[in-house]
Amino acid sequence: MATTTTKARIVITGMGIVSPLGCGVDKVWTRLIGGESGIGVIDRFDVSEQPVKIAGLVPDIEQDPEAGLDLTEILPPKERKKLGLFTTYAIAAAEEALKQADWFPTEESDQEATATIIATGIGGFPTITKAQQTFDTRGYKKLSPFVVPAFLANLAAGNISIKYSFKGPLGAPVTACAAGIQAIGDGLRMIRSGEASVALVGGAEACVDPLALAGFNALKALSTNNDNPTKASRPFDKDRDGFVMGEGAGLMVIEELEHALARGATPLAEITGYGTSADAHHITSGPEDGSGAARSVRAALSMTGMAATDIDYINAHATSTPVGDNAEIAALRNLLGDDVSKVAISSTKSATGHLLGAAGGIESIFTAMAVINDLMPPTINLENQDESMTDLDFVPNKARPAAVQNALCNGFGFGGVNASLIVSKYSK
Repeated sequence: MATTTTKARIVITGMGIVSPLGCGVDKVWTRLIGGESGIGVIDRFDVSEQPVKIAGLVPDIEQDPEAGLDLTEILPPKERKKLGLFTTYAIAAAEEALKQADWFPTEESDQEATATIIATGIGGFPTITKAQQTFDTRGYKKLSPFVVPAFLANLAAGNISIKYSFKGPLGAPVTACAAGIQAIGDGLRMIRSGEASVALVGGAEACVDPLALAGFNALKALSTNNDNPTKASRPFDKDRDGFVMGEGAGLMVIEELEHALARGATPLAEITGYGTSADAHHITSGPEDGSGAARSVRAALSMTGMAATDIDYINAHATSTPVGDNAEIAALRNLLGDDVSKVAISSTKSATGHLLGAAGGIESIFTAMAVINDLMPPTINLENQDESMTDLDFVPNKARPAAVQNALCNGFGFGGVNASLIVSKYSK
């Protein structure tokens, strides 16, 4: 077991993505910086009577031969039937991240020193809705014994822990759209406290389902721009009308720097700050002044010892809802004052949609890639910038080469939960 301290340096050594833009970090990154959209018309179930007909769905290998998800490569069909789709996505992302990190421990001590912290917002929601349909139409005897294990939120982490014999701490933050970042923060804390040496962290979500769509639509949270799906997610644009639901998984392998170097792993980037807070305000909306979000960012900055002006790029939570985008910008104005116009801000949800509990996992990887490559991903579909934000730099429509030493990634969720992560360029 590790004996690290609160000042231990924590590095990323592996990353894995399953997303509406495809699968595989390098392929997805190329599409993201190329300004592509992963949003389209839902073809997985009948949407003819649904007010919302669009989503960011993970493409399969037939739909996308270059970067689609090949389910046959992950698990046999018989095994997949036992799992929620969010778990299947997590397993695929985990395999990529662990391969890059080259972390497949066989020694008992290494297995016990590996934490598995995989967040979700809703877990196996489609499993529940389908089971209810079966119960109503065919009776209780037709229910699968795997219904409950498939929908439980901690089963993405649980199945991966079993698959790879990770015997350290196991966790699953279920904190709405802040969950993915909180999973990374929990892993960081566990390594610094000495509970683990390595942690597989991030988020997974797969709840594009008729009932989920109808529920979020009832909140008036979703875009209904069904006729133009690739343009529907448009953070910071004056014509934005709500978020587009997405799905996928984004996982990282993180570990103490000394541990990584001792085993010959390659540090990709460094996690230097993490903070979280509560709005204590409203179940679905943060305060207009963004004060809760600002507290989260300040906590992350405090961990690093940086000033807000040391941040070169911000991957905003910005979902494409007027209320949410406005509150986050208010928080950034609170933190940066007049300097806010000097910091590049973009929302990668413009390309992927909003992955709820998986958003923080995928967007933290995008943030790390911005740092690694000195390249800021664009906010696509930004055609008419909100009049209250015309002074801000949202990296509109085209990726931008620029030095990125430190980058901030935000995640805010229902219930008033806020989480912020700072990723910095690795240096010896």
